[in-house]
Amino acid sequence: MNRPAEPVAPDLRALLDTIRSETTVLQELRDSLSQVVVGQRRMMDRLLIGLLSGGHVLLEGVPGLAKTLTVRALAQSLGLSFSRLQFTPDLLPADLTGAMVYDPRSQSFVSRKGPVFAHLVLADEVNRAPAKVQSALLEAMQEKQVTIGDETYPLPQPFLVMATQNPVEQEGTYPLPEAQQDRFMLHVEVDYPTREEERALLDRPPPDPATLGTILEAEGLTRLKALARRIHCDARIKDYIIDVVWATRRPGDVGLSNMEGLIELGASPRATLALEAGARAHALLQGRPAVFPEDVKAVGLNVLRHRIKRTFEAEAENVAVADLVRRIFDAVRVP
Repeated sequence: MNRPAEPVAPDLRALLDTIRSETTVLQELRDSLSQVVVGQRRMMDRLLIGLLSGGHVLLEGVPGLAKTLTVRALAQSLGLSFSRLQFTPDLLPADLTGAMVYDPRSQSFVSRKGPVFAHLVLADEVNRAPAKVQSALLEAMQEKQVTIGDETYPLPQPFLVMATQNPVEQEGTYPLPEAQQDRFMLHVEVDYPTREEERALLDRPPPDPATLGTILEAEGLTRLKALARRIHCDARIKDYIIDVVWATRRPGDVGLSNMEGLIELGASPRATLALEAGARAHALLQGRPAVFPEDVKAVGLNVLRHRIKRTFEAEAENVAVADLVRRIFDAVRVP
């Protein structure tokens, strides 16, 4: 893998010193999560990337893979307010955002805020919610605000939605529309643990996230997010990100003419911003002061997977979106 050839500039050396002093808490956070979650290191890192980038995360996997447990453990390790929403087909928007209720003492209607007013919101089985609830969640995710009656209330900052969904069950589910999927910065497919990790589950007591202490407060998270934004991203890396995103729209430009009939809708400009932000956060997790192409590749599948819509031909030929993304990264020239 070719890396930028320039020597490390003095300001990057100073940034590297800051990274070394400020990011020890990230390893402590990983260690805290590992006390209740066996394996699933990749999922943990993607959740941390979402935290550092301020982006929502969608976790997809069959039941029993510790998706909900990991998010609960992360919330317990952070000094942030936490709310869990179990999405069901009979859920109403007011169950999420809150509603106007009558106060007999004042003889007037007052706003009662719903569970979405939290720093970290776990939307469990988000694809079971009907369209009206999805619309209410969409406003919260995009605008960081909620409208109750004729009043609009800002959500607490930071505000992150970490959602889970089951890819197997189709009955009683409502597929997320493209507009809502696009609001998730990362779409992470969660796989089974290894045989050794699953064996380790049998030797440990039942996990209890409530036993975890607070590792990182809101002020510390704010500093880390600012530090992630300071990670250097060279102009050539930015051009590389643009080339990758444009290849999802015009694959023929990178010699993938055979993919022209497989992609109906390419990634949006929001994917470009997410790729850069995610690559900066990944570099920070690796302790580097600058973004390298491997940082872009590391988050590329998670950023693009849910933003590429296949044609009917691709679905008929059983061509997975992940395969299309990998072919694009293989074809785009690395700086």
